[in-house]
Amino acid sequence: MKIINLIKKYWQIFSYLLSGGLTTLINLLVFNYLYTWQHLIGYQLATFIAWLLSVIFAYVTNKLYVFDSHQKTSKDVWKEAGSFFFWRILSLLMDFAILKVGIGIMHKNAFWVKLIDNVIVVIANYLFSKIFIFKSKSSNK
Repeated sequence: MKIINLIKKYWQIFSYLLSGGLTTLINLLVFNYLYTWQHLIGYQLATFIAWLLSVIFAYVTNKLYVFDSHQKTSKDVWKEAGSFFFWRILSLLMDFAILKVGIGIMHKNAFWVKLIDNVIVVIANYLFSKIFIFKSKSSNK
């Protein structure tokens, strides 16, 4: 029973870690396919495409499974989605800055820089979601 109570108590964090892990996996796979493995495009464009696909996935999973947000009107859904993308754009800027330093300036291994970058961004995104985006539902739990 202790384990079940812990899971219930920390369900939001567990579900966010699972959602964030899958979001990170999408981000890393797309980035590495486009930049590291195939050298199809530069790391900035690869980062943007990976970000866009992973943020769409993250919005759906965060809305439905992590923060259990069920907006009643289309206006509220658009407001919530707008807020979600606004905060994710801020984390994208963090993403670009970390990659610029790690890959562009220090010339470190792109995969490892991107992995470390994703850990930082996932933590920031959780805080943004909990505090600013899904606050009304998440504060009731």
